[in-house]
Parts: sequence; structure tokens; C-alpha cells
Amino acid sequence: MVANALSDQQLIAGYLEGNHARLQELIVRHQTKVYSYIYMVVRDKELAEDIFQDTFIKVINTIRSGFYKEEGKFIQWVMRIAHNLIIDHFRKSKRIPVVENNNEYNIFDNLKVYDDSIEKKLIKEQIYEDLKKLIDLLPEEQREVLILRHYAGMSFKEISELTNVSINTALGRMRYALINIRKMIEQNAMIMSE
Repeated sequence: MVANALSDQQLIAGYLEGNHARLQELIVRHQTKVYSYIYMVVRDKELAEDIFQDTFIKVINTIRSGFYKEEGKFIQWVMRIAHNLIIDHFRKSKRIPVVENNNEYNIFDNLKVYDDSIEKKLIKEQIYEDLKKLIDLLPEEQREVLILRHYAGMSFKEISELTNVSINTALGRMRYALINIRKMIEQNAMIMSE
């Protein structure tokens, strides 16, 4: 069988049988994807290289010790290790990014987390302020349900019990609150564009 046609699992098995060239093939196969992911998150070449090396040291040690389990794809496992090492770095440096850890690699999900410029943050803050003003303009019952649902995280059942109305009434108030906010946004956009 040609080396390039070997699966990741076959390369790992070959390495465990003493063929160290199989490990090199495995690293070369995945190095671009792993390094690119790390670099796009940390935005520092030297740091990315350090985390990349640490990632594969951990991979090699886990494989050597016999703790590697073939649960899913090898690259997903490696990407999880890299992700965890990045999080550890940010924790140690007190800059903890908010990144959801799922088992699938998608660099575009992570780019916006680290790429917020001051301008984007200011725009976001302005949007939140404008939204608070619009919420304040809602009728009391609609405002109450919206705040309880989105800011307090209550279920509609909990809201209905707290406000002594039926679940359908609570749902209706939320619906009208959202409709009214959309109308106010449209009206404000029309005024701003004139």
C-alpha cells in the first residue's frame, strides 16, 4: 500500500510498531490545518509555533502511552487538543476568549471572537443602548415579559406564574413586544435615512 493512501489509524499503528516515519507522515498530513487554526486564533507566529509543538507533543505522548482511543477522526481529536492548549494559554495570560468547544473544526466560527475591533465594540454597545431605549418605550406588560424572558432567562411557564396570566397571554405579549420593536427599528431607520 502506498504511504499516502494509508489512513490515520494505519499510520498510528505503524508508528506503534516501531516505524517512526509513519508519525512524521501523520504530522505532515495535518500540520497546515492545525497550525493555521492556532495562528488564526492567537495571531502571533511564535506563540502559534509553540502551541503547535505542544499539541503534537501531547498527541505523541498520548499515542505512546496507549491512551489514544479511536473515537472519531484523528484530526478532530488533534484540533480539540490544540483548542484546549489555546484556552490554557489565554487563561494563564488572563485573556480568556469565549469560544464554544464543539467537536467540529470551523475556523470561521472563531475568527469573529478574536477579531472585534474597537469600532465594532462601540457599534455593538450603541446597538445595545438603542435597544434598551426601544424596550423602555414598550407597554409595561410587553416590556415585563421581554425582560423576564431574555434577560432573566425565565420560561414562559415561569413568566405566566409570576405575572398571574396564562402561558398564551405571556406568549402573546412577547410576540407583540417583538413586533413593536421591529416597527420602531424600521421607523428609526426611515428617519435616519431621510
